[in-house]
Amino acid sequence: MGVTTDGAAPPREPEGPHEARAGGPPAPPRRSERAVLAIDAGNTKTDVAVVGDDGRVLGTARGGGFRPPAVGVEAAMRTLDSAVRRAVARALDASTPPTHVAACLANADLPAEERELTQAVRAAGWARTAEVANDTFALLRAGLSDTAPHAAGVAVVCGAGINCAGRTAEGRTHRFPAVGALSGDWGGGGGLADAALWHAARAADGRGEATRLADALPAHFALPSMYALIEAFHLGALAPARKHELTPVLFRTAAEGDAVARSLVHRQADEIVTLAATALDHLGLLGTPVPVMLGGSVVTADHPLLHDRLREQFAHRAPHAAPRLVTAPPVLGAALLALDATDGDPCAYARVRAEYGAEG
Repeated sequence: MGVTTDGAAPPREPEGPHEARAGGPPAPPRRSERAVLAIDAGNTKTDVAVVGDDGRVLGTARGGGFRPPAVGVEAAMRTLDSAVRRAVARALDASTPPTHVAACLANADLPAEERELTQAVRAAGWARTAEVANDTFALLRAGLSDTAPHAAGVAVVCGAGINCAGRTAEGRTHRFPAVGALSGDWGGGGGLADAALWHAARAADGRGEATRLADALPAHFALPSMYALIEAFHLGALAPARKHELTPVLFRTAAEGDAVARSLVHRQADEIVTLAATALDHLGLLGTPVPVMLGGSVVTADHPLLHDRLREQFAHRAPHAAPRLVTAPPVLGAALLALDATDGDPCAYARVRAEYGAEG
């Protein structure tokens, strides 16, 4: 697998509307100019950027996770609205709203959800025109060349959850329902943590194969045993969200040679390749050289065991695919999609990529 790094950290969010961006002269906020709005809303956090038509990042904001299935569309949109309004207030005069918004949203997995969220985003009135897509398409766009933004490609996100989408150069797409175990999904940070806990619990009480996870997982929380850890999660002493802290513990244990932990890491790599190969097959691209963008916190965390298995499995399952690690923040992909919709100046693409430390 070619591990091409496509970006670094995003621009730091300004502390206030008058803070100068590092490396440049102070720029007055609330400008009257043409700009687009980019939104990447994931399960755990939301990033918003206002981007000028010349590619400058004029204002940013970060908000909470976007989880309509858990809290309802109305509540999820309120969280999104707060972040959008902060970013816009830092960037533009109130009389000059963004011309277009590209909102790449987690949980826009089914066509019905995408339609509902498109209606909600348009009703919010953040920009004159709006488009909504699943957040996987932000990863895909961030990895594609700006001279061929509609080229064929596949993207697999493996972060808190896991998802995959692909499309042909003609615009035909293939997606998965991606609603969890109900739709056959496995893995991501949440899935890996749950699997590690399952194996560790069974090892601790004698039902399963021995694994160092039985000691390593409770030790992470300074607890004496798996029984104590199970009790802490079950009775609420530990918040369910803290399970995500266990994914790095799983990878460390696997790197130390633990057979059970290694099997879970290998299974995650196999699942990533299965998603990509299946999408390529459905699109008739399995025998064609096509880029496969890999992103998300799990796959970009530089775990050699995971990457070695990915390389091996891509060579076996999809030998014509060109896997590419995309570490640029997904909001960059949303910004590029927004510029695409407004016939952006070619120089704007290079500028916004540079602002996010990414290459085209």
